[in-house]
Parts: sequence; C-alpha cells; structure tokens
Amino acid sequence: MSRFEVRKAVIPAAGLGTRFLPATKASPKEMLPLVDKPLIQYAVEEAVASGIEDIIIITGRGKRAIEDHFDRSVELEENLKGSGKAQLLNQMRHISSLANFCYVRQSEALGLGHAVLCAQRLIGDEPFAVILGDEIIDAPVPGLAQLIHVYKKRQGAVLGVQEVPHHDVNRYGIVAPRTIATGLHRVEGLIEKPAPAEAPSNLAVIGRYVLPPEIFSILRKTKPGKNGEIQLTDALLELAKKSPMFALEIQGQRYDAGDKLGFLIATVEFALKNPSLGPEFSDYLKNRPQPFGERRTTRSRKA
Repeated sequence: MSRFEVRKAVIPAAGLGTRFLPATKASPKEMLPLVDKPLIQYAVEEAVASGIEDIIIITGRGKRAIEDHFDRSVELEENLKGSGKAQLLNQMRHISSLANFCYVRQSEALGLGHAVLCAQRLIGDEPFAVILGDEIIDAPVPGLAQLIHVYKKRQGAVLGVQEVPHHDVNRYGIVAPRTIATGLHRVEGLIEKPAPAEAPSNLAVIGRYVLPPEIFSILRKTKPGKNGEIQLTDALLELAKKSPMFALEIQGQRYDAGDKLGFLIATVEFALKNPSLGPEFSDYLKNRPQPFGERRTTRSRKA
C-alpha cells in the first residue's frame, strides 16, 4: 500500500449539540434526520464513496444511538423479511455493511483537536481524513474524494475550503492563501474565527481535511486555546510551518446543517431532490396555503 493511500476517516461526534436544544437533550445531534437519513450517515456515505474503508467515530455520553444505527438490528430485519419488505430490508442491511466501524469515547469535550487525537492509536502511521458530519456537501464528485486526489498528487495536508461572505468570516477558520492553480492554494497562515478586519481572505475551512500522521505529535504539544479547548486550527498552523499544506476549493453545494436555518435549508433542498418526495413537495411549496392567521389578517384589512 502506498504511504499516500487514504483508507481511514475520523468523524468527531461527541459534541453536545447545544444549537439544537431541546431536540438534542436526549438524542444525538448527529442522528437528526435530513429527510430520511440521519446527518452522520451522509458523512459516512461520502467517506465510503471517496474510497475510505475504516471509519472511526469519536463519541461521548448519550451517543449510543449512533452505534446502534450502524449495527445490525436482527429483530428489525426479521420483521421486514416477514412483512415482505425486501427493498427496505436491503437498505437496512446496507447501512451496517458500509464500512468497518470503530468507536472511541471522548471523555471530555476538549475541542476538535482533542477529538482527532483520540483516534491516534487506530490511525497509526497512516494519512487519514477528518469529516465534520454537520457539514453536508452535495457534489457529483464527493468532496472528500476531491481532497484525497490533491493529497496524493501534492503529498501534503489538504484542507477543504469555500468562499463565505466577508461578514461571516468570524464563524470559521480562515486561510491565508497563496494561489498556485485554479481553486488550489498553498496555506501561508490560518486564523480561527477572525474579525472581518483581521481576516486574510474569505476562504473558510468547511469541515473536510486530509492529514498526515505527523499531526498527532503536534496535537499532543498543542496547548488549550479559545474556550480552553485544544484547537485543530492551532495544530494545523504549526504543521504548515514544517511541511506543505494546501487548501482546495471544494466543488459542490455545501449546507451548514449544524445551524438551525442551514438544517432547514438542507432539508428543503434534499427533499426536492428525493425521487419519491420531490414532485409532491415541490407542488406543495408552489401552492402552499397562507397560514390561518395571515388569511384572517388579509380579510380584516379588506373589511
């Protein structure tokens, strides 16, 4: 196997999901349904479509539903088999056979850098991918596959980026780029959530990374930063000083499903694309009746 072959991916899923409370009080945010699949399944499917074989999910307390989702449910399968629902049975069996799944529990929410570090023993001395499951990328060529292609060619860490409005840069890690090809940049610097006046660009890191194993030794030395957490951004900045690092503008439509509005937008767009739901849902949106209160207000104005 080539030392630049990327076979493993880390999906951090130990967060508390506070932006979706109270829905996530007792249920993992990663299991929120985007039409008919939980958010985390989209991340897993993107990884598998990109050639990933082993998926390491970093979990925490109250996240058992994630493990159950990717495990077989014999009782459910027997029920579907007995009911003659062969197509649905095949879909359920497919979920548990997508990849080799491993789970590591993050005992404390100490940041994204710490979550990645939790996977070190399972990654070993191999390059690996990191996927943030609440960033959904809809693209003909999977977003992660685009990064892996660059990693093999350039043999350096690759960050997935997209342009964001300048007034939103304080929500992201922002790259200081030196353009070397269309859509591809050498990372000269990296700033976590800068004020708009301090941002070196509007190229934001969007939850897709391909990293060499050398990142682990750097993470172990990285001191807690903002919010007392070990920031992956700080470790990446140190890595960029020692070896080439690239930022690739991912081609595809991105949805920030970690935000309520972004989640709703993604739900609408994926529902419209769904073969069985799309046509009827589109008709509903076009002919959506006015809410009762609005109709009554309109009549009172005419009166």
